[in-house]
Amino acid sequence: MAEGSDRRAVVLLSGGLDSATVLAEAVDRGFVCHTLAVDYGQRHRAELDAAARVSRELGAVSHKVVAVDLRAIGGSALTDEIDVPTELGEGIPVTYVPARNTLMLSLALGYAEVLEAEDLFIGVNAVDYSGYPDCRPEFIAAFEALAVLATRAGVEGGGLRVHTPLIDLKKSEIVRHGTDLGVDYAMTVSCYQADAEGRACGRCDSCRLRRQGFIDAGMADPTRYV
Repeated sequence: MAEGSDRRAVVLLSGGLDSATVLAEAVDRGFVCHTLAVDYGQRHRAELDAAARVSRELGAVSHKVVAVDLRAIGGSALTDEIDVPTELGEGIPVTYVPARNTLMLSLALGYAEVLEAEDLFIGVNAVDYSGYPDCRPEFIAAFEALAVLATRAGVEGGGLRVHTPLIDLKKSEIVRHGTDLGVDYAMTVSCYQADAEGRACGRCDSCRLRRQGFIDAGMADPTRYV
């Protein structure tokens, strides 16, 4: 019997390459997947449209969008009047959204309690990534500990695991793995400033990491560029 047979899981789904791969992984492992996308006031809705498409095509049993407008606090090029950089800089980039993964995992945790699910999946990566502090293994471990303390399920003896199947993989390895799982990356949107049709700019950090992943994997890049 597959690992997740008859077990519900909440999968955080952005509509990008990594989260699509994570959903395919969770489905392949036999989990009954409920996907959750967060409309946090990001620059475009193309990735939210892509998330719904990915959820449907990869076999999730439900898809939900929760709106939390992080434009109210700003502080990021994705939620504020700050230009998205096209050159690599030093330190944590301005595309880092303060507390975004903490917020998203908290929403997924609440949804998991409602569904009586004990498994969360998120596509964080600590190898080929932009240096965001909430993509590190230490953060995930801390959130798992918090989840046990902060929930009725945890207090009553239940557990909760945050699965991060991509956390130690290079982008090229993610691309190969997802392709083996049948992911059509043409339906995903990773660009920080995609246009209304979901076409990528090809210049932002996310686009560069994605493009290099396909190059290193020796595979054609299906991304639609402006």
